[in-house]
Formats: sequence, structure tokens, C-alpha cells
Amino acid sequence: MDLKALIREIPDFPKPGILFRDITTLLNQPNGLIHTVELLAEKTADLAPDYIAGIESRGFIFGMPLAYKLGLGFVPIRKSGKLPAAVHAVEYDLEYGKDALEVHQDAFAPDSRVLVIDDLLATGGTAAAAAKLIQSTGAALAGFGFVIELTGLNGRQNLPDDVHITTLVEY
Repeated sequence: MDLKALIREIPDFPKPGILFRDITTLLNQPNGLIHTVELLAEKTADLAPDYIAGIESRGFIFGMPLAYKLGLGFVPIRKSGKLPAAVHAVEYDLEYGKDALEVHQDAFAPDSRVLVIDDLLATGGTAAAAAKLIQSTGAALAGFGFVIELTGLNGRQNLPDDVHITTLVEY
């Protein structure tokens, strides 16, 4: 199945000059969604994760069914202020400002392996922050899984060198 054919391109969104890759057209096709989760499972199972961590919010869309498929627990990595219990937090830079990601302090068993899932690898800033967040918990980063990678933005350069990165579609 050609996943690229299921991803819609929207020019000039969110601002002029940007070609947005819209996954909603992939998500509303049952066979496309199933195939995406199956591919992620096939390409990441050998990393032997104990948990899947999904980055808010589109990482939840793919991370939760992947955790189900692999028989693993799912842990949400949220934006600041969204989790009710004690958290670890990591602040990271955006194009115009800063943001933060958080995870519950008790989200992972000690020395467990965590696979981070998101829909898109662009500049790598959010994924790099998620990696630091996982490491701050005492868990090990097993790898990353992304549906789309925008290779021209060199996001891999901002991620740890020794961690496996899986992407399904490259632009």
C-alpha cells in the first residue's frame, strides 16, 4: 500500500510557502490506518520496548494502537500542565519561543525501554525533548517511530546518534 497516496498535501498552510502533509486523509481510510500501525509494529518490534510513549497529540493516534498491537503499555507525553500527578518536564525551543513536554514521574518501571512515537519528524526539536524527558525518568530510549519524515529539515541531526529511528514515508 502506498501511504504517500493517502496523505493529502495542502499548500500555504499554516502560512504561505509551507506545503502541509495532512494525515487526516490517511486516518479516515481503515486499510491505510491498519497498514500504518502494522508497518510501525513490524519495523520497531525488534527494538524490544517495554512501553510506547506518544507525543501529544498525533503521537497518541499512532502510539496507542501500536502499544495494543505489541502488547505494551502506552504512556502519553503531554504539553505542560495537562498531567495530574507529579511530572518530569523538559523545556525546548520553538521557532518563536519555548514549549515544554511532561511525563508522569512514575510512568515507567526502572530500567525499562521506551519507544517514542509521533506522526512527523521535521526539525527534531520535539522528539529531542521527548528523548531527554525519557532519560530523566531513568528509563532507556529504545528508539523513535515516525509516520512521516521531512528529510530536508535534517531532524535526525538533533536526535541521539545511538538510537534507532524508523520512518515510513519520506518527503
